[in-house]
Amino acid sequence: MEKDLLVLGIETSCDETAAAVIKNGTEIVSNVVASQIESHKRFGGVVPELASRHHVEQITIVIEEAMQQAGAAFKDLDAIAVTEGPGLVGALLVGVNAAKALSFAHQIPLVGVHHIAGHIYANRIGHEMKFPLLALVVSGGHTELVLMKGHAEFEVIGETRDDAAGEAYDKVARTLNLPYPGGPQIDRLAHEGKPDVDLPRSWLEGTYDFSFSGLKSAVINTLHNAAQRGESIRPEDMAASFQQSVIDVLVGKTVEAAKTFGVKEVLVAGGVAANKGLRAALSEAFRDLPEVDLRIPPVQLCTDNAAMIAACGTVLFEKGKRSALDLNAYPGLDIENF
Repeated sequence: MEKDLLVLGIETSCDETAAAVIKNGTEIVSNVVASQIESHKRFGGVVPELASRHHVEQITIVIEEAMQQAGAAFKDLDAIAVTEGPGLVGALLVGVNAAKALSFAHQIPLVGVHHIAGHIYANRIGHEMKFPLLALVVSGGHTELVLMKGHAEFEVIGETRDDAAGEAYDKVARTLNLPYPGGPQIDRLAHEGKPDVDLPRSWLEGTYDFSFSGLKSAVINTLHNAAQRGESIRPEDMAASFQQSVIDVLVGKTVEAAKTFGVKEVLVAGGVAANKGLRAALSEAFRDLPEVDLRIPPVQLCTDNAAMIAACGTVLFEKGKRSALDLNAYPGLDIENF
């Protein structure tokens, strides 16, 4: 019988300090996340310097907790996987240096992981991937369509040309005076409103690229013009209209790409994958494509966590990837070249 492969994952790319132990790349043994949302809330967004300081305070506690919950010792680990980028450089460095210290002290192989590749591999937890597949990545910093013909083979076929979807959500939420983080607030409001405000949809014909900055500006201008006329638009209706516009484009492009590339499954990844409206719209759209399996991770694996980093790190480890002790943080790391 083959020995189980045990990998410790570490994730500190933004405002969550996370560590997890994963067995054979598909089974969660432990998964610990320390969130900083409360600290950043009063600033209306993530403050990089503050995020780094919180990571320093939390990192050893979170790693110890993950190892304890897993009932594992460092000698049991086959590898340590850590997010090397993209993300906030000060935040990334905390995780990278913690991983390097543990790797050196216990002589455990080190594997650097791309944050977005991690989000995609959240879908492998509890279920094996079927290639070729298409991943729709939607988060605060990224919106892209990634084609995969095999494990750890990433080809970006479409990406945002300006704002990421999650970024547009946060900016629109701020315009509507909603608390941070804005995504879940807009999703909640949208279910109470009617999508009857006329907002643009940016199709960028002939490409699988996205653009959300025009939509964000349209929301701001529509609210401003209404206020000047002495009219008011219900926040619920504006949230519903904005969300509908984003979802129409995301779902439309994903379905089109899935048909064109003849994929066996479509994976959804990233923080915005937790959005109820998006989940429902994708499920509805793929009902008409029974030959394509739609996979959306459970909500706790959509937002930043280390289980996904360990899941991706396991695949890279099995493919022979090793990082040296001069591993650094790469805030602008490209998924096709990492």
